[in-house]
Amino acid sequence: MEGSEPGIPDIKNIIFDFGGVIINIHHERVENAFKAIGVKDFERLFNQASQSDLFQKLEKGEISEQEFRDEIRDITGLNINDEDLDHTWNQIIGEYPPHRIDLLKNLRSNYRLFLLSNTNSIHFRYYISMFQDQFGFAFESLFDGAYWSFQFGMRKPDPDPYLHLLKQENLQPGETLFIDDSVQNIHAARKLNILALHLNDQQDISTLFKNALLIPELVKSMI
Repeated sequence: MEGSEPGIPDIKNIIFDFGGVIINIHHERVENAFKAIGVKDFERLFNQASQSDLFQKLEKGEISEQEFRDEIRDITGLNINDEDLDHTWNQIIGEYPPHRIDLLKNLRSNYRLFLLSNTNSIHFRYYISMFQDQFGFAFESLFDGAYWSFQFGMRKPDPDPYLHLLKQENLQPGETLFIDDSVQNIHAARKLNILALHLNDQQDISTLFKNALLIPELVKSMI
């Protein structure tokens, strides 16, 4: 960070999480969508899928989209076609607030920007297309590098994806800030000596910056 105060880390790189940080996520909306197609006990569905690591396997690319859909149909007992199931599953995806996209554009002049996200190919196609339609350019062009869990087979909070990104981009942990809305992912980053900031429910990434620079008081709080 240009002009850093003595003793304050010189942050040159920022790694952003995606869901809940750049794009909004709606857990209640996807629950209601599944209820609307006949899943009355969504919590059981979610818990059963989680316990079988179904979501994690999809996010790491260890199972195909078809295997995921078939397992969801098996768990729910619903006879729903692929298109309708994808549509229902994608209801968790919310909006891109334009001010966050403007912020990312401006930050490029002061930092190298990266993305590190746990996600799956079904959601990925949906929100990448949505971004192109809304803003007229490719989402990944906002970053120096974008790392999606399903594409490289690693997911947070395991240390591997952090280490992979650092190595691939030749980043120094002490010059790198990671921003995520999940506490467990923050703890994992800090164990690797990456500076990390937990974005809580009351915060927006725009509140962390002024004039496209990190607010010094926030940086001090991470030391």
